Amino acid sequence: MAARKRCAFSSLEVMLSILFVALTTVSITLIAVTITHSANTCSGPTPPPDQEPPFLIGVGRADCTGPPAELPLMGYANPQQTAAGIHTRLFSRAVIIDDGRRRVVFVTVDMGMISQRLRLEVLKALRVKYGEQYRQDNVVLSGTHTHSGPAGYFQYTLFMISSKGYLRSSIQPLVRGIVKSIDRAHSSVRPGRIYKNRGRLDASSVNRSPHSYRNNPQDERIKYDDNVDKDMVLLKFTDMDGDGIGLLSWFAVHAVSMKTTNRLVSSDNVGYAAYLMENHKNPTALPGQAAFVAAFSSSNLGDVSPNIRGPHCVNSGLACDYLNSSCPDGGTKECQAFGPGEDMFDSTRIIGLNIYRKARELYSNAAEEVTGFVRSAHQWVNMTDVAVHVNDTHVVSTCKPALGHSFAAGTTDGGGDLNFTQGAVEGDPFWDGIRDALLGQPSNQTQECHRPKPILFSTGEMNWPLPWHPEIIDVQILTVGSVAVVAVPGEMTTMAGRRLREAVQRELQSEGAFSDVDVVIAGLSNVYTHYITTYEEYQVQRYEGASTIFGPHTLSAYVLKFGDLARAIAQDKVGSVPPGPPPPFFQKNLFNLLPAAPVDSKPDNSTFGEVLVQVLPVYRQGDVVSVTFVAGNPRHSGDVRDQSFVAVEMHDNTSDSWTLVHTDASWETRFRWLKGPERRSNATVEWHIPTNAAVASYRIKHFGHYKSMKGLRPVITPYQGTSDVFRVSGSFYYR
Repeated sequence: MAARKRCAFSSLEVMLSILFVALTTVSITLIAVTITHSANTCSGPTPPPDQEPPFLIGVGRADCTGPPAELPLMGYANPQQTAAGIHTRLFSRAVIIDDGRRRVVFVTVDMGMISQRLRLEVLKALRVKYGEQYRQDNVVLSGTHTHSGPAGYFQYTLFMISSKGYLRSSIQPLVRGIVKSIDRAHSSVRPGRIYKNRGRLDASSVNRSPHSYRNNPQDERIKYDDNVDKDMVLLKFTDMDGDGIGLLSWFAVHAVSMKTTNRLVSSDNVGYAAYLMENHKNPTALPGQAAFVAAFSSSNLGDVSPNIRGPHCVNSGLACDYLNSSCPDGGTKECQAFGPGEDMFDSTRIIGLNIYRKARELYSNAAEEVTGFVRSAHQWVNMTDVAVHVNDTHVVSTCKPALGHSFAAGTTDGGGDLNFTQGAVEGDPFWDGIRDALLGQPSNQTQECHRPKPILFSTGEMNWPLPWHPEIIDVQILTVGSVAVVAVPGEMTTMAGRRLREAVQRELQSEGAFSDVDVVIAGLSNVYTHYITTYEEYQVQRYEGASTIFGPHTLSAYVLKFGDLARAIAQDKVGSVPPGPPPPFFQKNLFNLLPAAPVDSKPDNSTFGEVLVQVLPVYRQGDVVSVTFVAGNPRHSGDVRDQSFVAVEMHDNTSDSWTLVHTDASWETRFRWLKGPERRSNATVEWHIPTNAAVASYRIKHFGHYKSMKGLRPVITPYQGTSDVFRVSGSFYYR
């Protein structure tokens, strides 16, 4: 990569030059000439000849947790899976990199995926605050793909139906948290250096659709040792003294260690890895308050599961059908894949720990410095009619969006409830009849375009009350020296990601400037379009193929469009890339199916925050403390970012004071909200005492709000409750 020429001429030097000229009575003209010449020749201090000038780097993190009650969780599309507490809080982590001329921002967020509406609202907020400094072409937003974050941040009908609508209470904490993380990164920008490393991570991922993968050409498959990408790519950020300030990494695995039965808001395995890394670098800081920012991002995870024990029939223990992932008695619902742990919490811990350990190893050993320019390229594309030349005479095209029958089957990570199966290449007269009666029959053109997919929902032909799927999508590439980040608006399968990486690398290297480039896929970025499979995988029509909404040539279209961007970057002609048609920002017909939370009630002769089930007087390290309080609905607490429903406090005998040691952002706590009859509810706080917890006295607090009526006006009132003091002893004691 060609070295980056960077001006070291500072505002201080300008002031000194002016002062010198004024003192020697040189004319204003000479001042202007001096400054212009200095700026053009980059006069002033220069780095040693064997060292590149530093980047400007900023990192920031902010809480983006929404109300942890009654909101549907995004990922499994299970309407019964609504939030009822907190396992771990959700965070947005931002990295800003500047080469002195251009600036890029990469944000990874603990959420299912980035929606188009969320991105547009974030960009709108950034424009108000920073003008044109942060724009659609230099800001990437990427979701970690946890399936345990609140939903309700979409503007398209299909997602609104499955998320109880467009929920301001869900999207506002996300927008504010993402913007705040960028604010903090912006405020912390300083000279620094970047190092990269990559390494193999085993025992943490498996391919959940191996039959589809095997349909790819054999001469392509033999180039790879595995049917999933096991390499982690990591960037290490330091200040000029060599002190670490953060990291950014990419690894391909679904964040679905937490299962469909989970009701707690959780950052899942990827979030736990970030938690561990930030705690390792700042062991005395509370979660979410460490100076070091560990940003773990998703990649081409479309067919990659963390449930490494694989699927089997729950009712019989036998192997599931290889092609259809179903069981003789119970269908797809009984065919479930399981992680390495005893339960979903343990599996989340194990996979997250594996990711953390590999990242820590790569971070510690990162020695290859990243140098060069920062560049970015972006384009909006109408994905419903992209023509791709297969050869000189054969032209294929993408399609209007549609979902196949196997979409309704779900995956082995979370199967559907109805009698759909993966691998369906023929329709079902029963379901097709219901579809035709309620939603309309797909047009012949759409059916032919998507073949062999049997269409369940022809979403591209459904526009009431708003379009059911996006048509305008983002393609975007950021480059930082020898690293290229391809922001993919969906879930790419393993082989689809490999093909795209190769194509982008080929275009970047075409001009000779990116000879050693590392290309990484950043999945779930900017807008969500479900899955992207290879043409061959699409033919099998398992869940991933059925969910490739723009048809069998979707990947070819992305290869074409991302290739155009890569070529523009390689030729330094990003300004010549046409912006494309901007996406819609709907103001009307957004609907909300989630009713307002009612007033809270409590048992007679009790108060909100009163303890219903008290702690024991003594526990030992490794035990679980549990205490239950009279509670209000957590939705009444409003925007809960940077707040906590939980506090674990330790008594300091020396000062006779209490020190906060855990919140609901801690891995060691679980906050469970239980809605009862007659508008009553309870909150149970669990503290899983670490084996290295200090021997001391402790207490647990719960904070919340309840709603009451004052005449015809609702009133929100804060409350708190405190447990009895209890003692934590060593590992052994006699009760």
